[in-house]
Formats: sequence, C-alpha cells, structure tokens
Amino acid sequence: MGKYFGTDGFRGEANINLTVEHAFKIGRYLGWHYGKEHKCNVVIGKDTRRSSYMFEYALAAGLTASGADAYLLHVTTTPSVAYVVRTEDFDCGIMISASHNPYGDNGIKLINSKGEKMSESIIADIEAYIDGVIGELPLATGDNIGRTIDYVAGRNRYTGYIISLARNSYKGLKIGLDCSNGSTWMLAKNIFDTLGAETYVIGNQPNGFNINLDCGSTHISNLQKLVKENRLDIGLAFDGDADRCLAVDEKGNVLTGDHIMYFCGKYMKEKDMLAKNTVVTTVMSNFGLYKAFDEAGISYVKTDVGDKYVYEAMQANDYCLGGEESGHIIFSKFASTGDGLITALKIMEVLIESKLPASKLCDGFEMFPQLLVNVRVTDKDAPLNDPDVKAAVSEVEKALGDEGRILFRKSGTEPVIRVMVEAKGEAICEAMANKVVDVMREKGYALN
Repeated sequence: MGKYFGTDGFRGEANINLTVEHAFKIGRYLGWHYGKEHKCNVVIGKDTRRSSYMFEYALAAGLTASGADAYLLHVTTTPSVAYVVRTEDFDCGIMISASHNPYGDNGIKLINSKGEKMSESIIADIEAYIDGVIGELPLATGDNIGRTIDYVAGRNRYTGYIISLARNSYKGLKIGLDCSNGSTWMLAKNIFDTLGAETYVIGNQPNGFNINLDCGSTHISNLQKLVKENRLDIGLAFDGDADRCLAVDEKGNVLTGDHIMYFCGKYMKEKDMLAKNTVVTTVMSNFGLYKAFDEAGISYVKTDVGDKYVYEAMQANDYCLGGEESGHIIFSKFASTGDGLITALKIMEVLIESKLPASKLCDGFEMFPQLLVNVRVTDKDAPLNDPDVKAAVSEVEKALGDEGRILFRKSGTEPVIRVMVEAKGEAICEAMANKVVDVMREKGYALN
C-alpha cells in the first residue's frame, strides 16, 4: 500500500484527508500519462454521497486540463465502470466511492484498461505527483483541451449485460432488495423487475447523507425484517458501490460471502464449471468454510485480505470463483472485479436450479462463532509494532491452540485495526478479543 492509496483506492474523509486538490491532481496525472501519444479517454462513475459530485468535477477538471476527454456515467456501480472500461475504448476508469464507509468518507478507485485495479507503478507516480516529487505537468491549450461527455449509454449497456447473464426467469419469486441508498438505488429493481420478480425494495431513497446508514450489506437487520414480514423467498443486500452482495434466506438468516462461496462452489463443481476444482478465499474466511469444502471435495486457496489479492491469485492460476466473507465475490468468467449484481444473479441461479429453499443451500456448512472488533485509531502501524499489544495477541494464540484463531491486522481502507477471533463459543471469542482490545485502550491507541 502507498502513502495515499490502500487496497481499494485513495480513501478518506471528504476534504479532510481526501481533498478536491488531490482529485484534481489525480485527474491531471492520468490525463497526461495516458495522453502522451493519443487523445486520452477516461470514464468516471460515482456513488450517491454528497461529496461525490465535488470529486467528479475536480477529477474531470484535472483530466480535461491535461487534454483528456472525461466520460461521465454519473451515479453507477464500481463494477459497471470496470465493465465499460474493458469492453470499450477507454484508457482507464475512475470510480468515486468509499464503498461501505459512512457518507462523510469518500474514495477514488482507479481501474486500468482491462477493467482491473491500476498497477502499483502508476499509483506510485500519482502519489509522487501529489507530493510534488514529480514536477508540474504541461497544461493542454487550444484545440487540445479536453471535454466532458455525458455517457449514460455506457451505464445502460452494463445493465443490458447484467440482464443477459440471468439463466432463469424470476417469475413467481418474491425478492427483497436493500440498495444501501447507494449505487443500485434504481438499477437493482429495474433488473429484477425485468427478470420477472416481485420485488420489495428498501434503501432506495438516497439523499447524499444516508448511504450505508442502517441499511445495505453492512447493516442487514432491516432486510431480515423485510424478508420475514413479507414471507419473501430471499433478500439481497448491496453495499454503497455494489461490488458486494450478501443474502438473507426465507427464515431471516444471513448468508455471508462464505456461505455464498460454499453453495456456488458446490453448484459449479456439480455442473463441471469450477475451474481446477478450487475456490480462492482470504484469511478472514471462517474455519467452517474450509471444513465444509473438505467434505465436499473442493480445494481452496487463502490470500491476504483484499479483493485485489483474491483476483491476482485467480488470474495467476486460472481459477474462476473467489471472494471475501464480506460478500465481495468474483466470478472471473463474467467480470474482472467483484460485482454485487452478478453475485445476486448467481445466487438466484443456484436457488432456482437446485429447487431448494434458500435456507437449505448451506446444508453441510456450520460456521464457527466469530467476533470482529474494529478499533478506530489515529496511527494504524503503532499498535502492530507495540510489544505489549503483540504479547497480548501471542497470549490469545496460545490459549486458543488448535481450537480457534486470532487475526490482528490493519484495514486497507479505514483508520481501523481489526481484531478477529474464531473459537468454539461466542463467550470465548469475546473474552479473547477483549484481551487484545483492552491492551490497545490502556496504551492509548483506541479512539472508540
């Protein structure tokens, strides 16, 4: 990770540690870098945060000042930007979103011409330009000045592509959708209505300040209530920029990314569609998932946390299914990034073709109790290097032995240290996590 860019872009509090000046300079550098030998074309999307409009025009100003043309998709999903970039003649794409973060945060995600995350070398050069290490870049003049272009057509093509991936009609199915007051606030209902579903939608009234607020994949209780009260067949929850999807079965139980990888992996194995009989996971996946994969005869790979690392492992080894417990699932035959809408369609495919209720899709998978504590900090590195904190982590590791585990890591997207404990009981998880968190508080690292 660089100085500004983490595992999922440049993220921070809008106009505090991610400013319009940063956005302008990112646009300036990208427009100059890709425009050295030809007219540069860049596509930009954004989510529903109030600050996304500000960053959209700052990026566009930087791009056009360097001579690039900026194509505006307006409010759309991160995966749609990746799709448009890789299927049309664009040099790169930019998504303005802080994904599942609160509305006050925002982020700038950079996507290369293949629809994948931007290379580290270009990101390093952008950071050097932001910090003044690279000198000032030439401004375009005269006929070379760029322009902005309304490009809703690109978003519409993406919608058509998503609909084309559905293998079944959803007629007769009652489906709940939680759009997180984010990028899918209109898109998801349009797609599921077109496919014949009877849709029940929440989280579809964005006002610039309520993205992810008590809704979406990170706050799923309202969708659980919706599913149970209306006796729906299934509920689907997206995050703010719709690169994630979680589900709720007809009984109101949450189906995490691990559940989704399990039943999709089993289904794909049965249909001879699971490349090399392998699913790519991260170290955050539940112990229970691996036990269930062992029982099903499915191999697995573990990567560091971050969809970037999942995708790299998939690309390097020609795997076709991978993802994270958070619901960031990659079906590489259809997309170069996690796509919540594609994940939703794949969930529906398994549900319909298995002829089972959603609550039966995960038979054979028993989750280990897991507790994740997010500790907000001012310095993410200090606790990781503190001898007392490290000693507390070691103590927990020894106490758990072979009957659990602890993961102690910094977030790549937020000023947060994540303490995750898995064990045979919830009380054990809580006690072990508190051992570490208490030491962090005693040492003055924790802000919450």
